[in-house]
Amino acid sequence: MASHGEDELAPSKTEGFKVGEKKTVEEYAKLDQNDDSLRRWKESLGIGSGNTIADANDPRKAVILSLALEVEGRDDIVIDVTAPGALETLKKKPFTIKEGAVFSMKARFKVQHEVLSGLKYLQVVKRKGVRVSKDEEMIGSYPPNTEDVPYYEKKFASDEAPSGMIARGRYDATSKFIDDDDVTHLKFEWSFDIAKTW
Repeated sequence: MASHGEDELAPSKTEGFKVGEKKTVEEYAKLDQNDDSLRRWKESLGIGSGNTIADANDPRKAVILSLALEVEGRDDIVIDVTAPGALETLKKKPFTIKEGAVFSMKARFKVQHEVLSGLKYLQVVKRKGVRVSKDEEMIGSYPPNTEDVPYYEKKFASDEAPSGMIARGRYDATSKFIDDDDVTHLKFEWSFDIAKTW
């Protein structure tokens, strides 16, 4: 049975939606080979063009490379999640967001071995153990990366930090990247402080 925390991070479901039949990149490339417009469309998606750069020793389908917090007029706060100890540091050493600041998150990731369908970012934020928000951001579906496109980036919708004396303080978040097949590609906990100044 899933824990209460797992239920909080469950992605929303669209009634009646069924994930399509799984196909390999090669199967997609061979579909309707004689249709020139479909061939160009598949190439625009990166299917059938360029050499893939998958690591044969790494079975993961999606590899989250970094997360960034973007605030206009400030340097991005970038966390290389592939660095040893990076995820543990996110929980132990919170970063500060100025109250009322407008910010957006950005994820950099790569896809390998097969087409990734319906990647989503889920996040639950709590303050003193009480949930204050749950966000879900659709990232999309992607073919494996190639030498021409070594990674993908997705900038999330802008958000505004809460403001006021009551809003200031420590917040704890749990985030995960999950796809249409309910495969969790990365799950981590992190903390941040809302403060009067940067």
